[in-house]
Amino acid sequence: MIFLIEYDRLEGRLVSKQEFADSDKVHAENSRIELEVSLNRTKTDHEVVLLQAPNEEALRRTHKRYFADLRELLEDFASSTSTYVIRERKE
Repeated sequence: MIFLIEYDRLEGRLVSKQEFADSDKVHAENSRIELEVSLNRTKTDHEVVLLQAPNEEALRRTHKRYFADLRELLEDFASSTSTYVIRERKE
């Protein structure tokens, strides 16, 4: 699957997500360009990306920041750094 993501960095939120079959890569790329041109015309500062993953679940694991809120990201960061600190102390 190919995913076209529009993300508002300032608000930290997913604005839109479109899915395309892997065989529809050209259409996905054209849609990305159209979206970027449209956002540029309105001077909207959003991140636009095309990502490929086997499914949305995999995409959510590898690119969590597009789907998680700030609290979830901070919790993940805190748990990953505390695990790192514990490992360092044991060695």
